Amino acid sequence: MPAGHTTGHGRSSRLGRRARERAERRRRLHRTLLAAAAVATVAATAYAVVPLDDASSVSDSVAAPAPGTPGAASAAPGQDPAVAPPPASAGSGASGGSAGSGKPAADPAKPGGEGGGPTAGKTPRSGPGTFAASSRPGQPQGKGPARKWRIEVEDGSGVDANAAAQSVERILGDPRGWIKDPAYGFQLVGAGQPVDFTVKIATPATTDRLCEVVTPELIGETNCRAGHTVVVNLKRWLEGSPQFKGAVEEYRALIVNHEVGHELGHDHETCPGPGKPAPAMMQQIKGLLGCQANAWPFDGNGTYLSGPPVP
Repeated sequence: MPAGHTTGHGRSSRLGRRARERAERRRRLHRTLLAAAAVATVAATAYAVVPLDDASSVSDSVAAPAPGTPGAASAAPGQDPAVAPPPASAGSGASGGSAGSGKPAADPAKPGGEGGGPTAGKTPRSGPGTFAASSRPGQPQGKGPARKWRIEVEDGSGVDANAAAQSVERILGDPRGWIKDPAYGFQLVGAGQPVDFTVKIATPATTDRLCEVVTPELIGETNCRAGHTVVVNLKRWLEGSPQFKGAVEEYRALIVNHEVGHELGHDHETCPGPGKPAPAMMQQIKGLLGCQANAWPFDGNGTYLSGPPVP
């Protein structure tokens, strides 16, 4: 047989192999398309809770310290870690109590506590992503134009929206709070009324979606302000922070004052000097830099507890 000549049988074999190869390529493409469709379905389900319209956010995170590093915490760029506990001598009254009352507030993480919910340590990790709004209206607080607000609590969290609204209303109305500045005022409004900002209490998983948390060590630990919404992590609301040794109500005051401060247009500040109170707008968990921990924008004498702006 002349060199280079093939029989019909050899040509049929090559054509058969090519047909099988084409069929295998089609099967692999089909499997790839099915896998891509499955991934898209999972992603759509995972984001059933749509992030807020304003993608920019300022977060308070409370990542637990690494073993052997007391108080250590890491934060992603643009995120505020939670603050350290205030000393016994800080502020103008008892920690967590009404201003000047000398009586500690009820621990809201315990039965009978204001803003109640599940017992500390049993916080639901996730929820449906739907919220129930507070319905009880309140009186205007402060001398400035009243910024209207309302609480929304995630369904299944175990927290009563009206009780939580009462707790936040007390923080916003404290004379050490933002209303000390005559430019500011607040008013809790009832159901169906328009609001200037909303305070959402959400399970850790829902908070992560609303705050767009992606840093692994911060997942489940974050509070933030996104758009005109203050997002409070249910875990932090009920249990406080591992770095905060004071009453839960005092820790809540710090969360509310810091995040509402962002809503009012305040940026981060840092320690003004050794021994002085840390500003409420300071990222205190990153280090007090010689300052004393503090949850309030003003002291008992009405002095704004400021510090140099953070570059």
